[in-house]
Amino acid sequence: MGTVHARSLDPLPMRGPELGVQPDDIEAPEIEHELKQEVLENKNVVVQRVHIDGLGRTKDDMLTYEIAEVFRAKNLIDVMRRSHEARQKLLGLGIFRKVEVVIDTSRGEHALPNGLDVTFEVTELRRMTGSYNTMVGNNEGSMVLGLKLPNVLGRGEKMTFQFSYGTKETSYGLSFFKPQPGNFERNILLNVYKVTGQFPWSSLRETDRGVSGELSFPVWKTTQILKWEGVWRELGCLARTASFAVREESGHTLKSSLSHSMVIDTRNSSILPRRGGLMKIHQELAGYTGGDASFLKEDFEIQLNKTLFWDSVLSASLWGGLLLPIGDKPTNIADRFYLGGPTSIRGFSDYLGGEGYWAGGLHLYTPLPFRPGKGGFGDLFRMHFFLNAGNLCNLNYGEGPGAHLKKLAECIRWSYGLGIVLRLGNIARLELNYCIPMGVQSGDRICDGFQLGAGIRFL
Repeated sequence: MGTVHARSLDPLPMRGPELGVQPDDIEAPEIEHELKQEVLENKNVVVQRVHIDGLGRTKDDMLTYEIAEVFRAKNLIDVMRRSHEARQKLLGLGIFRKVEVVIDTSRGEHALPNGLDVTFEVTELRRMTGSYNTMVGNNEGSMVLGLKLPNVLGRGEKMTFQFSYGTKETSYGLSFFKPQPGNFERNILLNVYKVTGQFPWSSLRETDRGVSGELSFPVWKTTQILKWEGVWRELGCLARTASFAVREESGHTLKSSLSHSMVIDTRNSSILPRRGGLMKIHQELAGYTGGDASFLKEDFEIQLNKTLFWDSVLSASLWGGLLLPIGDKPTNIADRFYLGGPTSIRGFSDYLGGEGYWAGGLHLYTPLPFRPGKGGFGDLFRMHFFLNAGNLCNLNYGEGPGAHLKKLAECIRWSYGLGIVLRLGNIARLELNYCIPMGVQSGDRICDGFQLGAGIRFL
């Protein structure tokens, strides 16, 4: 089993790297200064005008938030610094391919002796861009075709269509992104999607057809996401050998849920961090807005990373979750948690899922022995020593929280081993580990020996 799932299938990742805009498309930050007369650096100046040249479909009123700080500059150094910051904000909107800055002395009838004009010369993205990418998910690879209409209404809106064909999952979807002018971290995202996935370890096939809407906004150092999702789920068997428990779950279900996520992420990298931490808390309530699935789900993720001596990194992770049915209807296999596989408790897999789980990991990442390829390709590889542990079970809700914790503390599965990690840029990472599973229980599926895993989220 590849990882712990909050649900079996996820719609297309509409957030993330922009389609059609790659890092190479955006020029490195440089500021062009063309002063027509000498202005001393310590002399007070006044920014009289700020121009934005090159606008086509972009509404100029939405850019006033990004350039407002330039008018507050008091000297030339301050003008240069604030202009550079404004340039970075304009590029961050995702609607311009190039932004250049020109600082000049003011001219005209009302020009002051110490007056300056700042001009931002922008080049807008094309009205339509396409892309072809490969994407690595949790132990899965896929081909992604995308079509994007950036800045479609002139105020930073974005419409995206994506089609993904993978080894275990095929999906397509349409999304609409609408930011708040002056605060792009506060935005609305609407999705319509269809996802079909196969889970050979459970002999299960699932098709989701859904719509969702979410509101994202910052609060202090956190990112908050409020979401509603309605999804029609069709479950079926992949093979005649499917267990009775899987066959019993086959059929159609309708889920309508409200969810909230809070994220604090101070890591320097989400793929193979060297420092910083992550805390993510997620709650989902289904049944009160319609559908035939009724439950309350809580789960969390914590990760801490610390750089040690000899360029080594110590990483600790803790995951946990609980699924509580509302009413007399039992939980559905599509809503349960799954634990095991090369991206969570290495050396184990699970095929029916559970209503409660926890998992912890301790990792030590070191350079390769003798540092081959140091300063180049060799720096993408790391040695990996790990200790993973966790448990997953179904719960009897008449027993109370104490009994639940006792079940999760009994018969703990754990494993240890070592291997090599390859960082695939900032997209994903690949692990080849030798795993030694311990605490094996009756019915567990294990991988005693070498195990290969690829993904974006690891315990």
